[in-house]
Amino acid sequence: MNAKRTVLELLGRSGMFRDEAEELVALVEAGAIADAHSEIGERRGAPAGSGEAYGNGWRDGTLAVSDELARVAERALARALGPQLSGSPGAVARDRNPVGRVDVERAKVAVLPLYLAFSDISELDPEVSDEVLTAVLGTMNVVGRVGYAGRLEQFTDSWRDRLARLYAHYGPRGRIAVHGRYSLLHSPTSIAVLERLTAAPSALRAEWEHAELPPAWLDGLLTAWEASDAPQG
Repeated sequence: MNAKRTVLELLGRSGMFRDEAEELVALVEAGAIADAHSEIGERRGAPAGSGEAYGNGWRDGTLAVSDELARVAERALARALGPQLSGSPGAVARDRNPVGRVDVERAKVAVLPLYLAFSDISELDPEVSDEVLTAVLGTMNVVGRVGYAGRLEQFTDSWRDRLARLYAHYGPRGRIAVHGRYSLLHSPTSIAVLERLTAAPSALRAEWEHAELPPAWLDGLLTAWEASDAPQG
């Protein structure tokens, strides 16, 4: 508890509001419990050489602890995010689950290292980046936002070769000069937009229109993505 109070005080000194800092710390707590649950689930086998009765007791005990940790993690997540843990994976109602500052900051932390694997840092206006990520996160419910970093990693792992071709051709060091249509490819936010274009295109377009972002950015990104489907001749 002392460490938690210290972290909250340090976050407050950096300019973060108290409720945002408490949400962030609560998410760390919930994530730690969820990681412990996953680790226990991977180690359910009894030690080698154990008898059948011992093995059965070991598995039953591990299962009981794992199930209880799952419930503890769920309660911790509920404390962090509030009771709004249900909902469809599509576009969410903004009055129920508004995208907050902490959501956007977590997304920024997630996309930057993924983008740097393919390109250089962009000079895109930070305020514009916030607007783009708010539209992206608006396609998910609160639980989806919590796990979005992992989803982005899976996306980049699955499409690594295609993403490399995309950024080599259209990115900051590509042959095509930056202009309105391909501006997003010079921004780390493009990783998040591409993931949503493949996973929830209709929801993304709805949020994009609501945010009044340039349609050309989305259309240009989609055109470049389709063009990168095969190696350039």
